[in-house]
Amino acid sequence: MKKLRILVAEDSLTIRRRFCEILAADPALEVVGEAENGKRAIELCEQLRPDAMTLDMVMPLMSGLAATEYIMAYSPTPILIVSASMNRGDLFKTYDALAAGALDVLEKPTVDDVDAAWERRFVAAVKLIAGIKVITHPRARLSGIERAVAARGPAMASAPKDTGQRHNRRYGVVAIGASTGGPAAIVNVLRALPRGLPVPVLFVLHIDEPFSAAFAEWLDGQAPHRVTYARDRDSLDSLRGQVVMAAPGRHLTVAGARLCLNSDPPRHSCRPSVDVLFESLAADRGAEVVACLLTGMGRDGAAGLLAIRQAGGFTIAQDESTSVIYGMPREAVLLGAAQMVLRLDEIGPQIVQLLGDGERRTA
Repeated sequence: MKKLRILVAEDSLTIRRRFCEILAADPALEVVGEAENGKRAIELCEQLRPDAMTLDMVMPLMSGLAATEYIMAYSPTPILIVSASMNRGDLFKTYDALAAGALDVLEKPTVDDVDAAWERRFVAAVKLIAGIKVITHPRARLSGIERAVAARGPAMASAPKDTGQRHNRRYGVVAIGASTGGPAAIVNVLRALPRGLPVPVLFVLHIDEPFSAAFAEWLDGQAPHRVTYARDRDSLDSLRGQVVMAAPGRHLTVAGARLCLNSDPPRHSCRPSVDVLFESLAADRGAEVVACLLTGMGRDGAAGLLAIRQAGGFTIAQDESTSVIYGMPREAVLLGAAQMVLRLDEIGPQIVQLLGDGERRTA
């Protein structure tokens, strides 16, 4: 069997050699190159064309973020970020790298803390991303002018794609679930939603807990809406026009039109879980819900999306061609949970249309 060819980019020689030893010990993997800085990572990526690479965020000469943006623009390669940086600024750079095309992120332990469990997670993550076909991404984040346009958001009347469907009810909440590839996908959807939404947007994103600490704050700067972490007992009415993210390590549910946080056991090895949120919305809000399930590995969210559809809500799944991993949406489609299967760039405008139709029908 042909081995997967891996490039390791890490400025610490000790840690880099340890990573190489771990990967080389797996018979399915071959380390084809080592880079001590971001500039060298780009050079080796272009020369060697590896199946995947691991990348530290804080490196000399060129940062992990700059390297990610360049690599995804000129030689797209599956990238696993392995970083120990947990301060706000470095976390923001990690999110920027994920939005620029990096596939996943793993917390980097010290050399002394590398145990068998972490080694298994590391190898599994590398193998997973090596099997994903990545696409070319823009070299840089949005320019200042483009950011200003995105922040204004589209007009409610100009954004919708007319599907010929009409809805005689008013929707009261939008719910989104995502996993691998989710940061970029969520940004795409939210930028298509204008300011002043008549409803709150609730979302669950699977991201390792150490890296989720500032994601809502980062997303607040990427979208034209206020983005916050969920707070127990907040009412849906008080959150209209806002985007609310499930808090790290807590399930988010809705009961009596109020948010509820809990530490119940994980679902599908996930806490927060998309299914937990979606199923609570189906039970509490029923036909008032617009829900969409975005890119991600596994099946979390599929059963919950079906529950919302059966309760009379409107359900959307991201299509295969624009999903980084067509796992969660695929499971939803197979269950018959999705009323519409759309490209990523069609999902935001479709939500706008649904909300606009509901507003006009109840005016």
